[in-house]
Amino acid sequence: MKETNPAADPIGQNLIKLTSNVCFSVFVFSVLIFTVIAITYQPPDPWLESAPALTKLFTQTENATFKIDDTVAKTGEDLQTETARAVSPTADIKPITDEMIKKEEEEVSNMTLKSSGCEDLEVVNCSDPRVLITVEKFNLRLFKSIVFLDYQTPVHGSKQDECDVSWRFRNKKEKSWRKYRDFRRFKFAIGDNCSYKIVHAGGWHSGINARRMRIRVNSTRSGGKTPRVAPLVRDDEINDTIPSLGSETNFRKGKYLYYSRGGDYCKGMNQYMWSFLCGLGEAMYLNRTFVMDLSICLAGNYNPDGKDQEGKDFRFYFDFEHLKEEASIVEEGEFLRDWKKWDRSRKKKVPVKKVVTHKMTPMQLRKDKSTIIWRQFDGQEPENYWYRVCEGQAAKYIQRPWYALWKSKRLMNIVTDISGRMDWDFDAVHVIRGEKAQNKELWPHLDADTSPDALVAKLQGMIQPWRNLYIATNERFYNYFDKLRSHFKVHLIDDYKELWGNTSDWYNETTLLNNGRPVEFDGYMRVAVDTEVLYRGKTLNECPLHLIVLVKCCCMCICVQSVVPLN
Repeated sequence: MKETNPAADPIGQNLIKLTSNVCFSVFVFSVLIFTVIAITYQPPDPWLESAPALTKLFTQTENATFKIDDTVAKTGEDLQTETARAVSPTADIKPITDEMIKKEEEEVSNMTLKSSGCEDLEVVNCSDPRVLITVEKFNLRLFKSIVFLDYQTPVHGSKQDECDVSWRFRNKKEKSWRKYRDFRRFKFAIGDNCSYKIVHAGGWHSGINARRMRIRVNSTRSGGKTPRVAPLVRDDEINDTIPSLGSETNFRKGKYLYYSRGGDYCKGMNQYMWSFLCGLGEAMYLNRTFVMDLSICLAGNYNPDGKDQEGKDFRFYFDFEHLKEEASIVEEGEFLRDWKKWDRSRKKKVPVKKVVTHKMTPMQLRKDKSTIIWRQFDGQEPENYWYRVCEGQAAKYIQRPWYALWKSKRLMNIVTDISGRMDWDFDAVHVIRGEKAQNKELWPHLDADTSPDALVAKLQGMIQPWRNLYIATNERFYNYFDKLRSHFKVHLIDDYKELWGNTSDWYNETTLLNNGRPVEFDGYMRVAVDTEVLYRGKTLNECPLHLIVLVKCCCMCICVQSVVPLN
């Protein structure tokens, strides 16, 4: 019988233990390093993509079987966090809550204890605090998706038992801190315990006597008849005025970053924003005022005729007032006038640093003392794209200020108007058709899967009968969804054309902004409004419109807000 060596076993066991301990230590150390990196790493931009990756996105040839719907780009308020909202200008305005209403009610009760009976309630007194408290309680119970910020004192309606009430609010699903206004008419009766009760509430903007007066500008022509359109109106809550540099001395004291027009002009809105925020971010990095061209060229893919449209105003699409509050900017025309005026009136011209290549990095320009740094983009595409400045090493230093770029308040007013007319109680569905449905090679099943019969069959199992159903779609035939009207209260964006027609606030304000020339409600505006209403469906399942991807094997290319998106 063979004898075993007793000393061999402990040595083998020790080697195994040592190896396992070393491996475990390496694993723990790796996990620790990965955890530290995950905690400390901050993406350079909210898109969570590197600059080279996005450069590839903008310049590569599209893959026919995998396309991204980039019809509407996200802006700063879409990326706004709750923390950022907490430090907003309206952070000190506390939303109206049940507790606040109860406190008001107790104070009013103490004041009215001295009165006897219900004699003072025989006629509805709209200035009575109890009227406003009744409206506040009613609204808080009815509109769950709304944050009420403040109310105006009620005024009399068209009858003795009616009051018109105005308030400011914010939708809980909108991540900006902007405020909107509604005014409605309420009919009152006397309830138990000598209290007011609401027996009827009017719809959106029904309380016309409580509507705030606005600044009106006459639009008559000399020697002619008055045009049959609403008088021009300026919304006093929107400040689109162009900031002035003031005196020549102020101009000379400033430091400016000036981008000449490059290859980004007439590209898609995603690329425009990516490039514009690159320039604005470099100006902030260099502690300079950014010279801004308000003229935008809308790419042809947003227009029915497929042609690019030049001469669009930045303020038609974005919130210029918010941009002025967040960044140091000057309008290009104002800047060039002051520059020429200075050079004509002084022997010594303004110091200018011309930069003709994007390879001159912002870090190299950090210590430059010139009054104007003028970046020129005269090369060939894609070398003449603005966003090339923020690539490479510059991506580590330039932070695009997404928080400064919000959607136009005027467009958001239309979104609020549409949602308010449905009393904020609706489901929403996105139906993708248009040219995609006609292209059987790339999307062979899309047309059949989004046919009226297929939509009815699918949506009946997802949405309750006779609910408000808003359909965001690129289908141009208005009556295409008529079969759904037998099951739901269908709403399309074309049902609200009066909101941008020639009697609307939007038409009046944009016409005034455009020096008296009417502004077309173009394809981009239409999709932007359609998308924002879609996001406000009552039960929102995150399905961002601009991230919906369509592949050749798709079965049902729709996304219902109140259910899990279909595979």
